Amino acid sequence: MYEGKFPHKRYKLTSQFVEKHLSKSETILDLGVANPFTQVLLNKGYQVKNTSGEDLDRDTSAIENDDATVVTAFEIFEHLLSPLTVLEAIKADKLVASIPMRLWFAPAYRSKNDMWDRHFHEFEDWQFDWLLEKAGWKIIARKKWTNPTKKIGIRPILRWFTPRYYIVYAERI
Repeated sequence: MYEGKFPHKRYKLTSQFVEKHLSKSETILDLGVANPFTQVLLNKGYQVKNTSGEDLDRDTSAIENDDATVVTAFEIFEHLLSPLTVLEAIKADKLVASIPMRLWFAPAYRSKNDMWDRHFHEFEDWQFDWLLEKAGWKIIARKKWTNPTKKIGIRPILRWFTPRYYIVYAERI
């Protein structure tokens, strides 16, 4: 899945954020198919189930018909054409969501091999906050972090100082 670039730092910081804001007694619906981070949460004692890979832009029934107390969405909303529709369909009162932030010095991500692995949106923090607010969510906590690489060049240097990931804990208004 990560082609030799396993996101250790992102998983560690995401896991710490989840542990700070969610109880292990919560039931979690994680948007997107089961993935390595699903296993991280399961290993920590969380009750997690995933959506099945359906096109959430067209079919939100998996979200609407679920009774989880929390929805998580880790790097999902940037792939959707209409994240507002998905956010409004969530019945749970709690949301933990993260996004890769738009980098002013890099183009939007697009895999040439996988149609699903493309970013339609590259959010700045204020845009994501506004989207959540418009969908009826109040942000309770937020965190950003960088994603440095060991490459040489201007962009790799900028990645040491420019936040790449943004995560929020929000509650339904």
